[in-house]
Amino acid sequence: MALTQSPGKPGLVARLLPETPPQRALAVASFVNAVGSGMFMASSALYFTRIVKLPMTHVALGLFLGAMVGLVAGVLAGRVADRFGARETQVVVMIAGAGAMTCYMFVSSLLPYIIVSVLVGLVFAADKSSKAPLIRGFAGDNPATFRAYLRSVVNLAVALGSLAAGVAIQLDTEAAYLALIGGRVLAFAGGAIMLTRLPHLAPTTGPEVKDRWAAMRDRPYLTATILNCLMSLHFAVPTFLMPLWIVDHTDAPRWMVSVALALNTAMIITLQVVVSRNVADHDSAGRRMLWAGVAVAAGMVCMAFAADQPPGVAIALLLVAMAIYTLGELWHAAASMEYSFGLAAPHAQGQYSGVFGLGGGVAEAVAPAVLGLAVTYGLPAWLTIAAGFLVIGAASRPLVDWSLRRWRPAHL
Repeated sequence: MALTQSPGKPGLVARLLPETPPQRALAVASFVNAVGSGMFMASSALYFTRIVKLPMTHVALGLFLGAMVGLVAGVLAGRVADRFGARETQVVVMIAGAGAMTCYMFVSSLLPYIIVSVLVGLVFAADKSSKAPLIRGFAGDNPATFRAYLRSVVNLAVALGSLAAGVAIQLDTEAAYLALIGGRVLAFAGGAIMLTRLPHLAPTTGPEVKDRWAAMRDRPYLTATILNCLMSLHFAVPTFLMPLWIVDHTDAPRWMVSVALALNTAMIITLQVVVSRNVADHDSAGRRMLWAGVAVAAGMVCMAFAADQPPGVAIALLLVAMAIYTLGELWHAAASMEYSFGLAAPHAQGQYSGVFGLGGGVAEAVAPAVLGLAVTYGLPAWLTIAAGFLVIGAASRPLVDWSLRRWRPAHL
């Protein structure tokens, strides 16, 4: 995880912390915010289905609407960050996130749930696109390593948050789940406070910024965005599909939800920097997409077969499934970051990241409905969805190569 060996710090600290004060502030802000994210992601589907008593289809509907509305917010927030400053935009987004998440504590029926889900979807989309200029602006001379470092920091925080969620899941009480939502609120607020320690990042002034639709006409970038969108459907496996599958369709204990998430995040913390080290162009990113498709598909097949097994066998299959799946997640994350940053115009990173976030937003919107088919229809749906990831991974490299040969933007 080391970025540098800073001579002014003890050896261990130098190995664990980034080099510059802005990098450290951004890493701490990301860590604080992600602890809350881990609390909420691991428990939200169970909270809304078991405590609020919403059907799974209604929970998926709220996620879908929130993500779809968030698509617009992602692009707009990226443009605002490019034009007026990414730090200020991020602070506003964090404060809005704290307010929106607080509203979840008072949801008791479908309509309020949908309204709050839309607000939260707006925040999440704006968060991603407005953070990208900060990462690029403070990444230093080795942006790929810093991005991988941040992802490791985030996943360590998610692991800690998911462990806290495991306590609430085991207790399975309203008070326990509400405490997790309260923790998410505090994490948003803490992230906002830490972001104020960043120096002001001057707005970008390149010619592309003046064209609000430049990224939307960049066809190689759109090709990568669409492929990443399709592959990103799998990100709902550990946070949406797996908790419902473990609790309702296997004989594994409920605490396996947190154990599986902890394994997922521990592997990411350990391996993310190494996995991302040699991903430096679209060609290497395409290879990682292929590997990701194979691993995600294999992990899902193992997870599917955990149903109707004795508890010990189910636990073993779930652990193997999560380990294999996580390799796919790592490879996909490395490819995704290279596509998002490497194919974008540097002086319009917020705008391009907003467009790339459109794909992620669509994936967030439709993933619960698509993956929910596995819960409803069982093994045949699991195998069909897994085959889809195989096809997407295999198609990514040749399609991006072809689009770059046919349409080569000036900035590439």
